[in-house]
Amino acid sequence: MGANPILEADTNLKLNARPVNFKPRLGLRAWMDRVLEECDRADKDFDADAVHDLRVALRRCRSLADGLMALDPDSSWKAMKKAGKKIFQELGDLRDMQVMEEWIEKLSGRPGEKQDVVEDPVAIKLLDYIKSREAGFKQLARKDLDQFDRRQWRQWSKIQPQRAGRVRPGSLVYMHLALEKWTQAYDLHRRALRTRSTIGWHELRIGIKHFRYTVENFLPQQHARWGDDLKELQDLLGDVHDLDVLWATAISADLHAFPDALSRKQWREKLSEARNERLARYREKMAGRQSLWRIWRAELPSGPQLHAAALSRLRTWAGYLDPDFAHSQRVAEVALRLYDGLKDAGVVTPASPHAGQLNLEYDPRAVLQAAALMHEVGKARGAKNHQKKSYRMIRGLERPLGWSGRELELAAVVARYHRGALPRPRGKIMQRIEMPDRPLATLLAGILRLSVALNGRQRRNEKQREPVAKSGSRIAAKSAATKRIEVCLQDQVILLRVEGYSALDRFAEEVAAARHLLETVLRRPVLVRTLRNSNRQVETRAQSDAGNGANNRASNGANNNEKRIGESVRQPTRHNHKAA
Repeated sequence: MGANPILEADTNLKLNARPVNFKPRLGLRAWMDRVLEECDRADKDFDADAVHDLRVALRRCRSLADGLMALDPDSSWKAMKKAGKKIFQELGDLRDMQVMEEWIEKLSGRPGEKQDVVEDPVAIKLLDYIKSREAGFKQLARKDLDQFDRRQWRQWSKIQPQRAGRVRPGSLVYMHLALEKWTQAYDLHRRALRTRSTIGWHELRIGIKHFRYTVENFLPQQHARWGDDLKELQDLLGDVHDLDVLWATAISADLHAFPDALSRKQWREKLSEARNERLARYREKMAGRQSLWRIWRAELPSGPQLHAAALSRLRTWAGYLDPDFAHSQRVAEVALRLYDGLKDAGVVTPASPHAGQLNLEYDPRAVLQAAALMHEVGKARGAKNHQKKSYRMIRGLERPLGWSGRELELAAVVARYHRGALPRPRGKIMQRIEMPDRPLATLLAGILRLSVALNGRQRRNEKQREPVAKSGSRIAAKSAATKRIEVCLQDQVILLRVEGYSALDRFAEEVAAARHLLETVLRRPVLVRTLRNSNRQVETRAQSDAGNGANNRASNGANNNEKRIGESVRQPTRHNHKAA
């Protein structure tokens, strides 16, 4: 028997004038430059190759922008997507006509005959109809292409890749973004298998495309292993979509392509055979215990790593918005040390009646860290009452995978009360969170408020030395070293020792006011004192004679009577310090 032309109608139907071994450059900048190149090619005669390549470049740019918008809320991403949407849609109608023409010529041929010889009356009628509509779509596409602002696109091609480049490819943030796309695509896969509808398979094709583009451009190691399979799946589902569009066009009321029931049945069998073959190949690779879905999911974050990836994503989002993100990072470090110290001292325990239950379904420490990192994102919309703006912006975030809505709401409340009015139990904001979370929110807000005040002097000194980094500065920049902090519990009093603190400094007044909320929720006084021994003094003492060494040992004995519950933010020294 001769070769079946239906089974040969594979992905080679999509014409491509480029070499077979051609590998396009990856990354947002490469695809944005590719859009401009393909615009010039398509503007000549809108042949099938040029239209296909331009739509691919536009689709990748818009898909990447859609993912990056979740990390960087800059308005330019939305404007860039909108700029390419109209021409992308018009080219879609034209591309459908061109693909259907290819399929008709393939399906209507006979074994051993030339493909350009078409004798089937149904095929002839379909081709005439398609060619007549193709001319109109070309006119509309040319009009939209002439209106496409290439100058603005060229400017975006220089700015947007720089913004996207602030996050390193292969990082945990992009792993989390890929997991999000995987989850969306997998949900569409389950729906398509359940409904077996044309719309279901079409939506699944789009979901796999988004997942593929994310892996291809942001996860180079995974793309090296998954790229071929992802491309094959996209091509298989693309063929299914093309066949569905062809059948819907053939049975449309204004065409009357079939002269009788027999010809209709024959064409239906041809399309169904080609369609079912591709769906069978898809199920072979994507269903069962050895499916590619399981292989891909195994390499993406899960468990504690997923929760950490979600926190990294929140950190990245805050870094794009916060005009002084280095300050927020230092505040987060101080806040975590204070929280750990209070917990180790037994002041905050799982059964603490004042601080709330800590043995919850989420980690209060991670909530505190997220709130500290995001507490000044509201300054992107103005410094006045920025704590309220931060609260609204955090609440408006889409919940990242690995975090619950409860955690995100709690982080928003903690960030809201890092300054300004104190939280009121019957206030509208506190009423929005669950009852067990309210004492805990007050505790975390008290820790964050004090941490911000302790970092106030260092922040002022940095502003005097150099200008504050502009909004959008590289978020991966190293922050300045944070002062050392120690926490001790003495006679039911929480003693906080801070390097560089002075009771005569004007910032001491701010610290005294900031500690009030923490004292209220813990029902204990909090005293802040100077940490007198710096690292330099300790090193000098280590090099002194045996007499000084004896003094140090005596000091150790005195200090061991206290319960040490803190640790320094920088590398802690092995020498004990005298009590302040």
